[in-house]
Amino acid sequence: MKKKSVHILAIESSCDDTSAAVLENERVLSNVVANQKVHAQYGGVVPELASRAHQQNIVPVVDLALKRANVRKEDLDGIAFTQGPGLLGSLLVGSSFAKSLSIALNIPLMAVNHMQAHVLAHFIEDEAQKIPPFPFLCMTISGGHTQILRVSAFDSFEILGETIDDAVGEAFDKTAKLLGLPYPGGPLIDKHASQGDPLAFSFSEPKTENPLDFSFSGLKTAILYFLQREQKKNPDFIHQRMDDICASVQRTIVTILMNRLKKAADMTGIKHVGIAGGVSANSEIRSTLRAMQESDGWTTYIPKFEYTTDNAAMIGIVGYLKYLNQDFDREDSVASSRLDMEK
Repeated sequence: MKKKSVHILAIESSCDDTSAAVLENERVLSNVVANQKVHAQYGGVVPELASRAHQQNIVPVVDLALKRANVRKEDLDGIAFTQGPGLLGSLLVGSSFAKSLSIALNIPLMAVNHMQAHVLAHFIEDEAQKIPPFPFLCMTISGGHTQILRVSAFDSFEILGETIDDAVGEAFDKTAKLLGLPYPGGPLIDKHASQGDPLAFSFSEPKTENPLDFSFSGLKTAILYFLQREQKKNPDFIHQRMDDICASVQRTIVTILMNRLKKAADMTGIKHVGIAGGVSANSEIRSTLRAMQESDGWTTYIPKFEYTTDNAAMIGIVGYLKYLNQDFDREDSVASSRLDMEK
């Protein structure tokens, strides 16, 4: 018996990307993302500029998503939007638009936790990715979050470990800034690292009270002092050794991440392991995880590249799952810069 087609419009506006997607059940019909280039000159996202850009982008992005999906707004069954966490001004643009359209079309509204959506992006129906069984471990790594989760169901998340200071994406971007690389620096470190020697320089792995927690502030400071020390000896050190520096820093960060993930797998006995979030696009993280599939007997899961960075398709899959459970939200639901991952 053929499953009834449910069409969900999803809106993501948690930071500096305005995105809209249309899903038919678990399948993505369109996934449109408008990036904001204005932040590069400031070395990071400027919240006020981000919210203004969302206001400019939201209507054309949603219109394009509907056209690419060949779905009329009158044929939508529900609207999902990012409730948080994120920049409040940015969230308000997406949530206000979603609420208004929901009222106008008289269809259900689904508020979505952005970080849960990163994890559940694994359940988008796509030939390019496998779907994990429950329970599975997922390491969410992004500019604002670093966590290891036990995922027992679509609505059951347990934090096993998380960063006690900086997130891994922040560590990449701030290291890039020290090296004089433009924002966002993470992809540029990855690019330079591919041409460098990862064993050229060594940095110690920070210790944490909980063996599954992360800490990157100390590493960031160690890199700063290292660069200052070497530049005193050779003012052109960074320019001359850029590839080796990036490769060594990236190797250290990836080692920290994978050591914690391995400990979590050993402690729980769970062999199905995934990664999610923008930093999971990093090539060395992906290749190292695949290698651990062989060495540790894991089955690994990595979302398709376009579903790892901030995008509306991942909001849409959560919206679809909530729609099936009739887990609808009221129009007075409030956007929040902070949301509990476990709720």
